[in-house]
Amino acid sequence: MSVQYRDYYEILGVEKSASQDEIKKAFKKLARKYHPDVAKDLSNSEEKFKEVNEAYEVLSDAGKRQKYDTLGPNWEQGQGYPGGGGGGASYEYNFGGSTGFSDFFESMFGGGGRGGDPFGGYGGRQSRSTRPMAGQDIEADLLVSIEEVMTGSTRELRLSRPSGETTIRVKVPKGIGEGQKIRCANMGHPGANGGPNGDLFLRVRFERHPVYRANGKDLISELVLAPWELVLGTSVTAQTPHGNVKMAVKPSTSPGTRMRLKGKGLPKGSSDFGDLYLEIAVEFPAECTDEEEELWQQLADKSSFKPRG
Repeated sequence: MSVQYRDYYEILGVEKSASQDEIKKAFKKLARKYHPDVAKDLSNSEEKFKEVNEAYEVLSDAGKRQKYDTLGPNWEQGQGYPGGGGGGASYEYNFGGSTGFSDFFESMFGGGGRGGDPFGGYGGRQSRSTRPMAGQDIEADLLVSIEEVMTGSTRELRLSRPSGETTIRVKVPKGIGEGQKIRCANMGHPGANGGPNGDLFLRVRFERHPVYRANGKDLISELVLAPWELVLGTSVTAQTPHGNVKMAVKPSTSPGTRMRLKGKGLPKGSSDFGDLYLEIAVEFPAECTDEEEELWQQLADKSSFKPRG
């Protein structure tokens, strides 16, 4: 199967020399633009958001980025590619449908979708024994959104194996945690001599969200305020997975302060939820008009505040 190379730097609109901070800023900008909850043009927003997510998944991880940069566009001939550059037959187990990752990502970073030997589950070589032998288990990543964690979902996956193509339905339970595995019985490598097939294990990975990041069952979200809002206090509408919440920010709140919204996080039981923490950040105007600059200068002249003693 031919798999098309993806230029993750081009997808994020950054140079190959971009710093981690530049990559993070590019991701946040594009994620907010294409996330289905906020996108103005919904015709291709979901697909674009997945592309941006995948690019950030690779370029924000030092190990994945190094492998991606090292192999480059000729990745299939690279020594680090499973089954590539070594010659010989390859036992393919390819994923299609809605794992959340492209075929390119699965081929380069997948955890077991391919193997050089279908008999690796029992010693790496086809045994001459006539005893029934179980097939090898397979693992792959399944990208799951925060919204799916909140409600649960059902996915359809296409599996291309030597025996043919199969479509399976996978249930993503409400409240599933990152790193947990969903077992698909008998969907792994075939057994030998009448032995059972191995299993397919889908390892849950949380999709990067433009608003939240997960910490167990809690969520953390950045609440950006203007300097005068920090000093004077303000009333804001905070976005949560449970709906918007109005809340007050006290005067003289410091950047880095975390405000807790109890029960506004991820499910951790049939009716219980983690918390959402709003992390206060400050953003200054990129440019000031002459009038604004004059007002800032007046404040500097009249204020008794001395930040350096």
